[in-house]
Amino acid sequence: MTLFERIQQTAKQRGLSMRAVNEKAKLGTNAIYKWKTQTPATDKLKSVADVLGVSVDYLLGNTDDMHQSSNNEMPVDLDEVLSKLGPAVSFGGKELTDDQKLKFYEMAKLMFGE
Repeated sequence: MTLFERIQQTAKQRGLSMRAVNEKAKLGTNAIYKWKTQTPATDKLKSVADVLGVSVDYLLGNTDDMHQSSNNEMPVDLDEVLSKLGPAVSFGGKELTDDQKLKFYEMAKLMFGE
């Protein structure tokens, strides 16, 4: 699997389009698509890995362990993902705090073995 294919597959698993990954990583227009034929700069690859919540080694195919980057942030915008389920990110009628969202995300990772 190529670098581009691994990014594309991981983005899909995270519920993100390639365009969204590109924007969240603050890259130029269609930058990731250029990686089909060009080698990305290390800092740009690291930005994409951070957005996807995986290591650079995973994206490069050096490991099959997706282990999330050590910055302890959600790899995706949980609000964006949860908004697909309903109009507000809430529980019991109250909107979740960022800390609660992070805990929710960590529980989901444990439940689904990621």
